[in-house]
Formats: sequence, structure tokens, C-alpha cells
Amino acid sequence: MSYKSVKFVIDLLKKNGFVFKSQKGSHIKFEKDGRIVVVPNHGSKGVEKGTYYNILKQAGIEEK
Repeated sequence: MSYKSVKFVIDLLKKNGFVFKSQKGSHIKFEKDGRIVVVPNHGSKGVEKGTYYNILKQAGIEEK
């Protein structure tokens, strides 16, 4: 089972000022201040725990 839904991760990035940049296949790119974060979207699979924390680290977001 996945750790977080793709929608949850995308909403979190948008709340933190990231904007949709592009999508290639199942990978969605978001950008803010030159930082690019890639969110994998493999359907209903969701985002695994390690990937989720890696996305937060790349985005410079601290989990509350």
C-alpha cells in the first residue's frame, strides 16, 4: 500500500508555491524559484514513503 496519494503530494507542493511545469509520461514536474521537483504518477499506486520524503527534501518543505 502507498504512503500518500499523488493528489495529496501535488496539493502540498501547490500550497507551498510550486507551479506545474510539464509532464512526460507518468512524471509530473513542478517548479518554484528554479527548484524542480518531479512527482511520479503511476495511477492508483500512490507515492511510497521514501519517495514522499525525498520530494519534500527536494522541495525544501518541512513536514509539520
